[in-house]
Amino acid sequence: VQLVESGGGLVQAGGSLRLSCAASGRTFSTYYMGWFRQAPGKERELAATISENRGATLYSDSVKGRFTISSDNAKNTVYLQMNSLKPEDTAVYYCATTPRNLLSSKNYYTVPTSYDYWGQGTQVTVSS
Repeated sequence: VQLVESGGGLVQAGGSLRLSCAASGRTFSTYYMGWFRQAPGKERELAATISENRGATLYSDSVKGRFTISSDNAKNTVYLQMNSLKPEDTAVYYCATTPRNLLSSKNYYTVPTSYDYWGQGTQVTVSS
């Protein structure tokens, strides 16, 4: 599986960005997808996840109501729409994927160690 992120950049506080993650190599529709982020000196943390059938989403409290995860299965692409950006959203954003484990709840997919494949990351910088 290969994941390629794009869409990062520099934006002022209150602005918006849309990140894209293009996946290739496996059956996209059977894989759980997640967006994580890592700020300098901090651990990698969850932003949002979307289930393999794209019917269930989950957001961290820090982005809930501002970010939206979505997908286009025809394009094998997952998106993260980020609105009302804040300086504390500044981080490298990573796309990740892993096969759906039917024995696991959606909370299983909120931690980085649950994911097998990662993109290279894209930098998001929010200026105040």
